[in-house]
Amino acid sequence: MGTESVITVKDLYVNFWISGTGINSFKDVVMSIGKQKALEKKQVLKGLNLEIKRGECFALMGKNGSGKSTLLRTLAGIITPESGAIEIKGSVAPLLTIGAGLEYELSGYENIKIVGTLIGLRGAELKAAVQTIKDFSELSDTDLNMQIKRYSAGMMARLAFSISVCRIPDILIVDEALSVGDQGFQVKCADRINEMKAAGTTIIYVSHSLTELKRICTRGACLENGQIAKIGPIDEVGEYYTQSFLH
Repeated sequence: MGTESVITVKDLYVNFWISGTGINSFKDVVMSIGKQKALEKKQVLKGLNLEIKRGECFALMGKNGSGKSTLLRTLAGIITPESGAIEIKGSVAPLLTIGAGLEYELSGYENIKIVGTLIGLRGAELKAAVQTIKDFSELSDTDLNMQIKRYSAGMMARLAFSISVCRIPDILIVDEALSVGDQGFQVKCADRINEMKAAGTTIIYVSHSLTELKRICTRGACLENGQIAKIGPIDEVGEYYTQSFLH
C-alpha cells in the first residue's frame, strides 16, 4: 500500500428531497401549496471526512440507512453533493446495485459495447473486452443476444461484474453486488478482486458479511447516521460494528 491518498473527502454533505406526508402525485403537490411542505430535505451525509490511500482495501460498514451506498454513489459521480470536496486520482470502476447503468431494453452484447465505449475502449481493445467479458461471465451467445430485462438476478450479477472488471482500474467500488451470484461465481469474483488487489488497485468494499470484509480489507470505517463513527484497522472497526447491534 502506498502513502499517496487517491480518495480525499472533506466536509461532505449530501441531501435528498423526499415527499411530505400525503404527497403521492403531482396533483397532491399542487393542492398542498400553502398548506404543507410538498417536499422535505433529508440530510444523508453530514460533514463526512475520509482519506483512502493508493492500493488500500477499505471496508465500509454500517446498518441499513447509515449512508454507505450514498457515499459510494457520490464517490462514483452518480450523486452530486450539496457541499464539500471530493478529490479522486485515477480511473474508477463502480460495481453498485446490480444492473445500475445498464440499458434493460438492450441485449447483453449491446450493453457490453456501450459501457465499454463509455470507459474508453475502442477498436481491437473493445473487441477483445467483449470476448473477455463473455468468457468471465460464462454467459452463452443466446444469453448475450437476449434483452437483459429477461435476465435472472444471477445472470445480471455475472454480466455487471464481468464488465466492471474487464480491465484493471485504479479504484474499484463494490457495493453488496456479489451477494446474488451463485457460490461458484462468487469465488471467481473474489479471485479477480485479489488479482486487482495484487496489481495495486484501491478497493472500497461494502458488505454485511464481516468474514468477507476481513478476508479482503485491512482497514475500514463504520457509518452511523451519515457520519463516520469509527475508523481504523478492520478488526477494530468490525468489533465496533458487531457491538452496535447489541445496544
